[in-house]
Amino acid sequence: MIGLVSASPLTEPVPVAPVPVAPAPAPIRPRAWLPSFVALAAIWGSSFLFIKVGIRELHPAWVTFGRVSTGALTLLVLLLVTRDRLPRGLGLWARMAVLAFIGNVIPFTLFGYGEQRVSSIVAGIWNATTPLMVLLVSLVFLPAERPNARRVAGLGVGFVGVLTVLGVWHGIGGGELVGQLLCAGAAVCYGFAIPYTRRIVNGRSDTGLSLAAAQLVMASVELAVVAPLLGGAPAAPWHLSWDVAASVLGLGVLGTGLAFAMNYRIIALVGAAVSASVTYVVPIFTTLLGVTVLGEPLHWYEPAGAAVILAGVALATTSRSRRPASVGGGPGQQVVGAPRVDDPVG
Repeated sequence: MIGLVSASPLTEPVPVAPVPVAPAPAPIRPRAWLPSFVALAAIWGSSFLFIKVGIRELHPAWVTFGRVSTGALTLLVLLLVTRDRLPRGLGLWARMAVLAFIGNVIPFTLFGYGEQRVSSIVAGIWNATTPLMVLLVSLVFLPAERPNARRVAGLGVGFVGVLTVLGVWHGIGGGELVGQLLCAGAAVCYGFAIPYTRRIVNGRSDTGLSLAAAQLVMASVELAVVAPLLGGAPAAPWHLSWDVAASVLGLGVLGTGLAFAMNYRIIALVGAAVSASVTYVVPIFTTLLGVTVLGEPLHWYEPAGAAVILAGVALATTSRSRRPASVGGGPGQQVVGAPRVDDPVG
């Protein structure tokens, strides 16, 4: 019989080797992720400046094509460097085609059309409503997402912020209203795309880099068909002014390629919650660049409305309860999976 053996006066106790305890992970210092966080906000904030410059000489659909194609090439290079590969399975690629259309082709092009009528500042503020749009779509179309008082209040506050940005007391109409609606439509597309992404990536072992590259490859293929239908033949690249060409390259390489890799690194270091908070910083850079670089006018109610919108986002997407982090979810151990309601969109 095998059991516990106790020590007696005639026997010496048998020493038992201590069970090794894994040391607690060292805290991640801000200098390890904060520079990337600020750079990511600046890159995504500059995207609306790049769009504004690009549409001076290119149709919005061709700006979008240049953006997603150069972004796809950038991520494919990163896949080679990291020895990763594109995902497999015809079913996945079919779903990626749908995601690319509602998450890239339509919203990127709508923002281009919208910025023909409104400032890059306003477009950036509409982009900040994405978490509210995701929440609204989830509550309407996903039965599992049940509304609660906090979410409904957040949506209400966000709606007040939208009305403030529009300056409804002045009366709205004409081309500016059309531009506002186009930018709002882009944010609504993100509202559908992010929950759909959750369904695609749930349970898959592919890396975020691999899935994003596949999404942009599909978007490039789709725009190769859509852009000529909407915008006709594009201008020859050598006929473009240097600032337009540089803006399209910046949109693709920085805003759609390297920015994703930076976001992936931030998630790996400090988790998705910190990464998602970049949503609150992007409008600051959008406004600064719009005023200083493009010389766009800034009305007091635009930043005021943006602040109200972000307050609504914070109210709707945060919880009062503070539960301890689960195993594998702490800094440096974040499992990259389904997007959250408050995931940023650049």
